[in-house]
Amino acid sequence: MGHCVFMHRPDSVYDDLPEERYQFPKQYLGRAAGSVGDWILYLQPTKLAGSRGYFAVARVKDIVPDPKAPAMFLALIEPGSYLEFARPVPFSAGGMPIEAGLLNAEGRLSGRAQAAVRPISAQDFARIVDFGLDDQASLLPREDVLGRLAGFEDEQVPFINEPVERTRQLSSRIVRDRVFRKVVLRAYGERCALSGLRLINGGGRAEVDAAHIQAVYAGGPDSVNNGLALSGTAHWMFDRGLVSLSDDLQILISRQANDVNGVRAFINQTGYAHAPPDRRDRPHPQFLKWHREHCFKQ
Repeated sequence: MGHCVFMHRPDSVYDDLPEERYQFPKQYLGRAAGSVGDWILYLQPTKLAGSRGYFAVARVKDIVPDPKAPAMFLALIEPGSYLEFARPVPFSAGGMPIEAGLLNAEGRLSGRAQAAVRPISAQDFARIVDFGLDDQASLLPREDVLGRLAGFEDEQVPFINEPVERTRQLSSRIVRDRVFRKVVLRAYGERCALSGLRLINGGGRAEVDAAHIQAVYAGGPDSVNNGLALSGTAHWMFDRGLVSLSDDLQILISRQANDVNGVRAFINQTGYAHAPPDRRDRPHPQFLKWHREHCFKQ
């Protein structure tokens, strides 16, 4: 087992859904195979406008041939493991790549940086995850560590982060809920998607929750595309199926609501949910469909 970096574009021609699967050609099979049973990082290419850099972590459950595409493979993501970072990690800082292992013996960026699938050292993985989860980690390694990873010294750098503890951290419901809330509230500008209201209490905390569209118990991922910022009342109605959303974010009201006019007065007057400004953050139709089919009371 070993950590890998999977490069992903939101407009990718590949059949990717980062929360569930990552499609890649046969040429990367050898590299990707080493990640089965371990954690990987998702990275958006630096050439992509508005690139978020390293934006999520997930665990690979298995790799199988793609039944729909010859010579293509699918890395299947372990349900419940995908987690977007509270703060995306840039590809480089201070003129140096965050992945120190991408430097060659001369201290220059190697061609490995262009690979869509590549292994990443435990040290680089740990540092990126710590920074992404907003744990006050240092973004760049110390110079002596950087030099060793670049090949300037033969001595191996000891890995001081305990893998078991890191797995517990990434699997912790407390950690995941905290990070998920930050990601969703930031995407929606701390504004309730159903009412459009942005209410801040006396302590400066936004009075909205981060709600999963497809429930966690049903395998719903901790992804911004599976999240809505909802006030307490809106969250209650959404979880109980009294309201839902169409794929174009029209607010649907259940016939079983005992005060339909009251619900209409509560939601956005346009009849549509307040959407994140960045289209990449908007709810995915797959998760909306799950809510309509399994929660919404027609």
